[in-house]
Amino acid sequence: MEKNYEPQKTEKKIYELWIKGQYFQPQFDKNKKSQKPFVITLPPPNVTGELHLGHALCCLEDLMVRYHRMLGEPTLWLPGFDHASIAVEYLINKQLKKEGTNKQYIGREEFLKRAHDFANKSKDHIKGQLQSLGFSLDWSKEAYTMDEQHSKAVKEAFKRIYDKGLIYQGERITNWCPRCQTALSDLENDYQEEEGYLYYMKYGPFTLATTRPETKFGDTAVAVHPQDKRYQKWIGKEFIYESLLGPKKMIVVADEVVDQKFGTGVVKVTPGHDPADFEIGQRHNLKIIHVIDQKGKLTEVAGRFAGLSVQEARQAVVKELEEKGDIIKIERITHNVGHCQRCGMITEPMVSKQWFIKTQTLAKPAIEAVKKGNIKIIPKRFEKVYLNWMENIRDWCISRQLWWGHQIPIEGETDVLDTWFSSGLWPFATLGWPEKTDDLQKFFPTTIRETGYDIIFFWVAREIMMSLFLTGKIPYKTVYLHGLLRDRQGQKMSKTKGNGLDPLELTQKYGTDALRMALIVGNAPGNDLSLAEDKVKAYRNFANKIWNAAKFVLDNEEIKIEQKSSKPDKNDLWILEETEKITKKITGFINHYRFDLAAETIYHFFWHTFCDQYLEMSKKRRQEAQSTLLRVLETSLKLLHPFMPFLTEEVWQIAREKNKLSKNEKLFQQEALIIASWPKK
Repeated sequence: MEKNYEPQKTEKKIYELWIKGQYFQPQFDKNKKSQKPFVITLPPPNVTGELHLGHALCCLEDLMVRYHRMLGEPTLWLPGFDHASIAVEYLINKQLKKEGTNKQYIGREEFLKRAHDFANKSKDHIKGQLQSLGFSLDWSKEAYTMDEQHSKAVKEAFKRIYDKGLIYQGERITNWCPRCQTALSDLENDYQEEEGYLYYMKYGPFTLATTRPETKFGDTAVAVHPQDKRYQKWIGKEFIYESLLGPKKMIVVADEVVDQKFGTGVVKVTPGHDPADFEIGQRHNLKIIHVIDQKGKLTEVAGRFAGLSVQEARQAVVKELEEKGDIIKIERITHNVGHCQRCGMITEPMVSKQWFIKTQTLAKPAIEAVKKGNIKIIPKRFEKVYLNWMENIRDWCISRQLWWGHQIPIEGETDVLDTWFSSGLWPFATLGWPEKTDDLQKFFPTTIRETGYDIIFFWVAREIMMSLFLTGKIPYKTVYLHGLLRDRQGQKMSKTKGNGLDPLELTQKYGTDALRMALIVGNAPGNDLSLAEDKVKAYRNFANKIWNAAKFVLDNEEIKIEQKSSKPDKNDLWILEETEKITKKITGFINHYRFDLAAETIYHFFWHTFCDQYLEMSKKRRQEAQSTLLRVLETSLKLLHPFMPFLTEEVWQIAREKNKLSKNEKLFQQEALIIASWPKK
């Protein structure tokens, strides 16, 4: 063996060994009548170019897959990619802008050609990245949300839901991105805390507070709480006040949604540009006035303020109100402001004609599936979060004003479907649905969905709803939720903050196994994980420890294994007993989804119990201890393999080549560690 373990020289070679052996493909035993497969569909990365550290957390899935494969179960980890409508369209538009052109100028056909080319290049690049992370995905079953099979599934799903009367088109308030020029679902609207101002202003006989004075040109009422004693005499009455554009008639309505403690207890109602105001408008039959257009500019109803951006209009309106004497006071506040999840632009709530799914009908069986325990959510506390959201679910806006994506399958319709519509079909469309394929019969329902808790509503809830409605079956039996990755200060990692770590840079520097261990140790289900480079470096040192210990056991040409003496040595018995205990402990942790504790346990056993204690003891009686050393090394490699697959496979292959086993020992027999049997408890 080489003096030091060099992952850069080893990893590609080992991955090619696995591919050549077709070990990633599920193996059914022909001699067994029925075999229950273990199945995960990979959360499909967006075809936007690069993987981030969050994708590397799929090592949790690889861990499960490798463990179940070693248990002898037919194991399928199905890979694939998501076409990412908004994200890809945004990137293509950005590139076109650099070239001095735009999508309208080049036309739909050329735009879609560019998008397809970009997506295909991105897919190939990401595939290489996934492989470099050691993911044992069955590439023979690779899927894509825009491939022919998935497109067929999308059309069939839409038709079935539409035919049941659950898809409708209507004018509703939605989140609008002025930059991406499309509606967004509530889930794609990221609220961020920002400093702003609360403006107290005269409004006829009232004083009211608002954060958005620029939308006053779209007001059609003021509202008070029906039990607010201060304003009882005004409820249902009209008044005329002098606006910046002249006299305006306004009605006072009573609505329980009004917070008596906010401001003065009076709010202006702008049904066209605020979700709560829209609902008030629906209840009181108020007119909708569009005061902000789709480019984020004020419309002609704003008179001389027309054409100004929202921020420009806010400053101009406040200035004139101050000059008029209508501003009573201004308070500095911190409030939540919606931003487009993809481009970061501040979103505008506005009424527009969109396609919606009546989600309550789909939600009912999805709620029951969790309540009855047919689907188990780990950690359990997220069951309450899931149920609370599902029981208060709103209709899902599924149309997007984009060119890239699945066009809504209705004649004359040019909008595309929300990306989450197609990814909601992922567990079964990837296996051939709506056809009754062999794969669908064998592998569906799948076993588990492993993903971040931040997309439980984006994706998990929709997969469950779509699966139950379209197939009559749950998509998986278990949902395992991991937390967010944070930096040393506890801040969420992101490109904009510049505090992210590049997973591929880390693997080049310290090896993939070191990164995997750093992501697993301390990563309890549903909890956020702080990660810094020094943690990855520490597990590089652990990888070296494993290598050196294996080198000690395997590299001594002069040592020959003695026949077992009649009286076993107490140290040999002790380490074998400890190995058995640790095997049982690690197996239990994995079965209970405590991968963090399993990783910590094997780490401490190998470093402190095996190396620091037994290995040191054995130096004085090396020849006699060799058989035990080999047995413990073999078991340790098996226990370590799901966590550190590259290093352990390399040592396994060296052990086979060395052929230093006695005729009585049946160790390192399987041709590859990836298909070796998990040690018995």
